[in-house]
Order: sequence, then C-alpha cells, then structure tokens
Amino acid sequence: MGQQQLLLLVLSAIIVGVSIVIGINMFTSSAVQANQDAVVQDCMVIAARAQEWWRKPSAMGGGNRTFTGGGGVTLAKLNIDSVNVNVSAPYNLIVAPQLLTIGGTGVEGMTITVVVDPDSIVSTTIN
Repeated sequence: MGQQQLLLLVLSAIIVGVSIVIGINMFTSSAVQANQDAVVQDCMVIAARAQEWWRKPSAMGGGNRTFTGGGGVTLAKLNIDSVNVNVSAPYNLIVAPQLLTIGGTGVEGMTITVVVDPDSIVSTTIN
C-alpha cells in the first residue's frame, strides 16, 4: 500500500507542476495581448482626433483640410500625451499633407503602425 500512495503523490506533484506552467504561459500571453490591444486603441484614438483636426478650419485651431496646415498636427494639438503606461517609447507621428502615420511600441515589445488619411484608417500593422 505504501508504494501505491507514493506513486499517487508523485503523479499529483507532476500534475500540479504542469498546471502551474500552463497557468504562467496563459498569463504571459494574456499580458502581451492586453498590451497590444491597448496600444492599438491609443493609436485609433490619435487617428480619430487627427481626422477631426484635419476637418477643422484653421481659424478654429485645425488643419484646414491638411495634416500639415496650421503648423502641422502634433500630439499636443490633439491633447494626447506622447507617453503612457502602454508604450515603452513616445508615440510618433509622420505627417504629410493628406496622410498621417502613427507609430507606437508597446511595453511588451510589439510595434503598431496606423496609416490614416482624411476619410479612413488605411491599415494597421502589428510586428
């Protein structure tokens, strides 16, 4: 009877160990996915505000139908902090008259790039 109990104890220890490893892996992948979602959401907020700024007349502090008008669109003009808990480096904007590229690198290492034109968000690239 002692060998049977020892075998059950060893088997139980193995099952608990495997369960702990699986739990850690699930937590890690969830953290990466949550950070990626947060950075994408931040980029989409920046894109929506930039499209609003593009449409606003320069007399009202907007771009007057260009991303480079009124001194050019910046995160400060969109009332957005360039750094927050979601990113490891500041969000960056590459501005052209009718095209805006937004980039952000999450704290989990992925890079999100969103290309915006005046009427739509053209693409999202996740590396």
